[in-house]
Amino acid sequence: MFQEEYDVIVVGAGHAGSEAAAAAANMGASTLLVTMNLQTIGQMSCNPAMGGIAKGQIVREIDALGGLSGIVSDKSAIQFKMLNKSKGPAMWSPRTQNDRMRFAEEWRLQLEAIPTLDFYQEMVSGLLIENGKIAGVKSSLGLPIRGKSVVLTNGTFLNGLIHIGEKQFGGGRAGERNSTGITEQLIDLGFESGRMKTGTPPRVDGRSLDYSKMSVQPGDIDVSKFSYTNKSSKLTQQRDCHMTYTSPLVHDLLREGFDRSPMFNGRIQSVGPRYCPSIEDKIDRFADKDRHQMFIEPEGWDTVEVYVNGFSTSLPEDVQFKALRSVVGFEKVKFFRPGYAIEYDYFPPTQLKHTLETKIVENLYFAGQINGTTGYEEAASQGLMAGINAVRKIREEESFILRRDDAYIGVLIDDLITKGTEEPYRMFTSRAEYRTLLRQDNADMRLTPRAYDLGIVNAERLKLVERKEEETENMLQFLRNTSYDFPEMNELLNEKNTAEVTQNDKYFKVFSRPQIGLSDIRRFDDVENYIQEHDLDEDILEQVEVQVKYSGYIEKEKNNADKLNRLEDIKIPSGFDFSNIQSISIEARQKLKAVQPVTISQASRISGVNPSDISVLLVHMGR
Repeated sequence: MFQEEYDVIVVGAGHAGSEAAAAAANMGASTLLVTMNLQTIGQMSCNPAMGGIAKGQIVREIDALGGLSGIVSDKSAIQFKMLNKSKGPAMWSPRTQNDRMRFAEEWRLQLEAIPTLDFYQEMVSGLLIENGKIAGVKSSLGLPIRGKSVVLTNGTFLNGLIHIGEKQFGGGRAGERNSTGITEQLIDLGFESGRMKTGTPPRVDGRSLDYSKMSVQPGDIDVSKFSYTNKSSKLTQQRDCHMTYTSPLVHDLLREGFDRSPMFNGRIQSVGPRYCPSIEDKIDRFADKDRHQMFIEPEGWDTVEVYVNGFSTSLPEDVQFKALRSVVGFEKVKFFRPGYAIEYDYFPPTQLKHTLETKIVENLYFAGQINGTTGYEEAASQGLMAGINAVRKIREEESFILRRDDAYIGVLIDDLITKGTEEPYRMFTSRAEYRTLLRQDNADMRLTPRAYDLGIVNAERLKLVERKEEETENMLQFLRNTSYDFPEMNELLNEKNTAEVTQNDKYFKVFSRPQIGLSDIRRFDDVENYIQEHDLDEDILEQVEVQVKYSGYIEKEKNNADKLNRLEDIKIPSGFDFSNIQSISIEARQKLKAVQPVTISQASRISGVNPSDISVLLVHMGR
C-alpha cells in the first residue's frame, strides 16, 4: 500500500500542505500527502481570493522560489488588481479574485503531475516517534506509515469546534469532521498548545441580489499576474465585484442577537484575528461607526454563489438572515449557508527553529495555522519553507533560512519564532522594516537564484532572471549616459507643471522627478527606439522605473540591513545557559531561555530583551 519509508510525509492538504508536498517532491524526495478528503485539496476555506496588501508580495515570493500558489492563482483568476498603486512601489500588492472550484482543481492537477508524490486519504491520529526523532505517522485505522520527516499542516482541524449562535459541533470546516489525537500526543511530549478562533461569512445566492443598488468594483485595465513563469497568462476578461454598506438599522438588528452570540456569552474563549474581525465584533468595538463596507465577491466564473466579504459572523442563523436582508441590495437575499466561527488548537511558534522544525522532536515540522497564522498566503509560504528544509535536513544539507531583508517570508517566520503570537498572525507591509527592498516586482531577482541552487527551479527560469537583471542595468546605464534636447524636454516639463531645464542633460536626472513617468520619457525617439531594439517587456520597464525613482531609498535600506546583519554572523552556541548571566535582567534571561535564539541579531528582536542586555551578551560572545 505504501513505500517502506518516505522521505517526507505531509499531513493536511490545504495551502501549507500543498506547497510543502510540492516543494519536497519537486526536490526529488519521495513524498506522501495524507489528507482526510482528497476532494478538498487546496480548498479555499474562506474568501475566494489570493494576495492583497503584503500577502501579494508573499505569493510572488513563493512563485520565485518555485512554489505553485502563483501559478494556481493565475490559472483560476477571475479578476486581477494591483492594490496601493497611488503609493510607492514598496506598497504595491497584487491580488486576484478566484474561481473557488477551479482553484482546488488546479492544485490537484499540479500535484498529481509530480511523479515522486503519493497521496492517501485518511485521518492521521498520531505520530510515530523513536528516541526523540520522528519515524512516521499513524492513521485512524491504526496503519503505521514510516517517514524520515513529517510536516504537520492541520489548519483549523485540530479539535476544531464550529459555532453558529448557541449551537456548536465538532468540525474542521463546514461539512467536514475535525481531527483528534495529535494535540494530546504533542502535549504529552512536552509541547505547549493554545486555542485560536477564526470565522467566515454567509454564502448567498447571487440571483437574489440587486447589484444595481451597489457600486461596481472592476479589475485593473492594465492586467498583470502573479507568476513570473510562462505557465500562466494574463486575464483577457474579468468578473466584477460589488460594494455595499451596513447601516444603523443593520447594526441594531445584529445587536438583538448579541445575547445568543458565542463571542459575547462566553462560549468562545479564544482570540480571533484582530485585522479581520467579525461583523458583531466591529459593531461592538467601533460603536461610533454607523456603517461598514461589504465587498460582494463572486465565487467563480459560472456559479451564482457569492461570498459576502466584511460580514463574517457566528450569530444565530435567523439574526444573520434578518440583518442581511436590511443591507442595500440584499433585500431579497437567499442563503446558501450561514456564517460561522471555528475554534481550533495551535502551538505557539516559539517552540520552532527558523527552519520550522520543532525543538522537541527532531525532523518534525509545523506549517500554517498550527503556528498561529491566518491567511492562505502565510500558510503556503510556511509549507514551502518546511518542505524545503525537511528535505535538506534528511540529506544532511545546510538549512534554508530567509533573513528579514531577504523576503516577507523571512519576516513572517522570524516574527513567529522570535516573538510568538497570541492572536492569529497576519502579514502587513508595516511588519517589514526593509519593505523598499522586498517589493512585489523584484521577488524573482531576490529569490529565484537561490531556488535554482536548491534544485527547485530549472536553468531556464534562472536565465529569465539573469536577463531581467542585465537588461534593467543596461537601460539604467543608457538613461545615465544619454542626453536629451532641452527645448524638446521643456515642452514635456511645462505640460507636467514642473521646472524647466536650461541645458541638455541626462534622461536619468529628469526621469527621477516624481512628475515624470516612463510613459512620458517614451515620447522621445531615442528612448523608445532603445526599448524597441532591445525588446524590453513590462517587467523590465517597471524595474527600471522603480530603480530610477527610489534608488536613494533602496541604497539606504541596503546599508541599514548590512549593518544589522553583522549581528546575524555572531552565533550563540547551542544549549547556551542564559540563566548564568546575572548582569542581564530577569525578564531577558527568561525570554532568552524560552526562545533559545541562535544569533545575537535574533536575540535583539525578542520582546523584553533590551540593548543593554545585548551588550552584555556580546561581551560573553567575546565581541
